[in-house]
Amino acid sequence: MGAVSVVQAARARGVGRGGAVAVGVGVVFLALALRSAGAPRINDFTTDPADPPALTHAATLPRNAGRDMSYPKAFAAIQHACCADLRPARVRTGAPEALARAEAVARQMGLTVTWRDPSAGLLEAMATSRLFGFHDDVAIRVRPEADGTSRVDVRSKSRDGQGDLGVNAARIRTFVGAIEAAAATPP
Repeated sequence: MGAVSVVQAARARGVGRGGAVAVGVGVVFLALALRSAGAPRINDFTTDPADPPALTHAATLPRNAGRDMSYPKAFAAIQHACCADLRPARVRTGAPEALARAEAVARQMGLTVTWRDPSAGLLEAMATSRLFGFHDDVAIRVRPEADGTSRVDVRSKSRDGQGDLGVNAARIRTFVGAIEAAAATPP
């Protein structure tokens, strides 16, 4: 039963508009809580826990003032336990082309690119949740490999909260799959 249906049912039973809205909001939060069952209580995920991409530009944004933007070392073991499948993308192109494709994929995913440093192979973006407008910072790092391919690492960190309902890990999986698929097709 959707939140709208619950609100309509509450109003049909004589619950006032405010009460119906409260019931609807409660249903949304209950659905989110059920969805997060089993998700770890961390809000920062990466494809490289040993050397995560830094959120260099994001740390300078006024909204992040005073926040520690480093990847907590304790999160590596927690992330491995829940999300051992998170891995860097392997792209069969040089680093400049891989970075261009990474930016295109980020934009296709609805991310807002906030900073890029092509000479360093770095890109940062911001994701905004649809329902509540929460912001997550995303760092993408492209490094050339000896065989002419590129390794693309991603980090996604929520600005608020202790847990993220699995959103950041899902974003990384989607990004890695999309950039590998984009790199498999000719430009």
